[in-house]
Amino acid sequence: MSANPSNYMTLTFASRSENEGFARVAVASFVSQLDPTLEELTDIKTVVSEAVTNAIIHGYEDVEDGEVTIYARIEADMLFLSVMDEGMGIADLDTARQPLYTSKPELERSGMGFTIMENFMDEVEVVSQVGKGTKISMKKRIESKKALYN
Repeated sequence: MSANPSNYMTLTFASRSENEGFARVAVASFVSQLDPTLEELTDIKTVVSEAVTNAIIHGYEDVEDGEVTIYARIEADMLFLSVMDEGMGIADLDTARQPLYTSKPELERSGMGFTIMENFMDEVEVVSQVGKGTKISMKKRIESKKALYN
């Protein structure tokens, strides 16, 4: 047994847009054990929202019988977060990661999902395979409020 075991959670849900809010709250509740600042918690909730929405709208094209899986792990003051789908995948990842790019302009999408994730997290890695799905892996160090007052 390690001296500092990690804590983790896995959440799998249907690719329905109404589950985005559930995913945000579930991850926020899990992360709250690190006593994050309000800004950190808001950033994490926003990142989850962006990643889950991308999976539902782009990965599954609003097909409601797909699955989105979130895996979150805490090690010391680090949050490791992955959002995965088994949808369409991203054909041109470099283009998809450009600010303001959207493959769904008719839905009035801002094209800022990946940019937001990259700005709010310390590290973002995207692996995608056409016809197999996408996995977004992110890391963020949490500056505990407890540490701010000590």
